[in-house]
Amino acid sequence: MDHCYRHPGRETGIRCTRCERPVCPECMISASVGFQCPDCVREGTGTGHAPAASRPRTIAGGAVTADPRLITKILLAINVAMFLAVLSRETLVNDLDLIGLAVSRTTLQVVGVADGEWYRLVTSMFLHQEFWHIGFNMLGLWWLGGPLEAALGRARYLVLYLLSGLAGSALTYLIAAPNQPSLGASGAIFGLLGATAVLMRRMNYDMRPVLVLLALNLLFTFTWSGIAWEAHLGGLIAGTLVAIALVHAPRERRALVQYGACGLVLLVTVGLVVARTVMLT
Repeated sequence: MDHCYRHPGRETGIRCTRCERPVCPECMISASVGFQCPDCVREGTGTGHAPAASRPRTIAGGAVTADPRLITKILLAINVAMFLAVLSRETLVNDLDLIGLAVSRTTLQVVGVADGEWYRLVTSMFLHQEFWHIGFNMLGLWWLGGPLEAALGRARYLVLYLLSGLAGSALTYLIAAPNQPSLGASGAIFGLLGATAVLMRRMNYDMRPVLVLLALNLLFTFTWSGIAWEAHLGGLIAGTLVAIALVHAPRERRALVQYGACGLVLLVTVGLVVARTVMLT
């Protein structure tokens, strides 16, 4: 396996189509055919295209940025802020967790997504109660999110994260008991794991490490008690499907395929939520 000429510690199966030097996801820039390295793009190819057509792009067509981990840092900060808020006021988790339909033990009022509290599908994506839970998830977010953000671009990466988390919440809402509270933060992380597998396959990386990691996570998901396996599974499926559309979309129809796939995943997610709401009401 070759190593990136700018980051010797990173293995890669992609080479610059102009100089044939190996490049990693952070360095590869989408060209009319294949990918180019930053040096070749800086020198110019003399294609005669408009300036916008020659701007550096990621493997998914996103803009190359100076800080490829900005969105990852923001997401990490939101998760940590929510965790600290819950630590400071434990009852807050009852107002933000994912619950279908139940009677509140404190107010004796009906609460839940089916009662119109749609925001729980989103807030539960950033909730943690245990130190080990947020510790594992934030390590996963940093290790998986950074390379994905660099490879996909900020906007596409953020859409991937949010759709994965929402799909995990939707599947939990659909399958779990309506009065069972759930924290669905791991759904988005599983989406990033599925997307990482897709990206590594696209770049001809050795798939064994990510497949082992995925197998271990699925083993824990279905063998440990108290884990919302529905969120894990929903996030994994959505993240994988979105990533396939993002990195395999043909250049000439990239926007149509990417927007269409993300829209379809969102539509299915909303459909699951609406169907469950009808069932409960």
